[in-house]
Amino acid sequence: MTIRLLLVDDHAVVRSGLRMLLEDQGEMEIVGEAGTAEEALRAVAALSPDVVLMDIGLPGLSGIEAARQIRRLRPETAVVALTIHEDEEYFFKMLEAGAVGYVPKRAAPEELISAIQAAALGEVYLYPSLAKFLVKDFLAQDSESRSERALGGLTSREQEVLTHLAEGASNPDIGELLRISPKTVARHRENIMRKLNLHSRAELVKYAIRKGIIQA
Repeated sequence: MTIRLLLVDDHAVVRSGLRMLLEDQGEMEIVGEAGTAEEALRAVAALSPDVVLMDIGLPGLSGIEAARQIRRLRPETAVVALTIHEDEEYFFKMLEAGAVGYVPKRAAPEELISAIQAAALGEVYLYPSLAKFLVKDFLAQDSESRSERALGGLTSREQEVLTHLAEGASNPDIGELLRISPKTVARHRENIMRKLNLHSRAELVKYAIRKGIIQA
């Protein structure tokens, strides 16, 4: 299978180097080049490439927005980011925009080729040193989920109210501390008791001590 590629980078010398590298791969055909996101979108519509190799830092419309529009314009075209940016912010923004690959420009040619091949097969390829961001994000979300399950699915505001209730504060006192009305505190209290299946302040205090929310 021949992989039809569109190269998108605002530096002609970079595109030239990529063309030389990738055309040496018998399975790859460079069907077009673009120096801006706008050019890339027109090329995708006209050339129907299998994979777009996209820089993030483009003049005008960014590679992130271009990836998002390519996904809407032609979902079957895969986008692989090839960029100098190796920080979390760009990494997640590009993935959220629809990119299926993320490779830094310092990567070895073999890594880039593997990313293109994976994208053409409908798979995801993340450069190993950047995949840690996904692991970190997953662990953080998992930890947050475990914490929420441990507290019966209480919202962060309900957890605050629970803490103050367990410490003996009245509804007006809690309202003043949290800058909400006593009626809102009462509503939070009802939700807390319902979610935790508690029926009295004594049960609520015992629960808070058991969960380490307050000290006995």
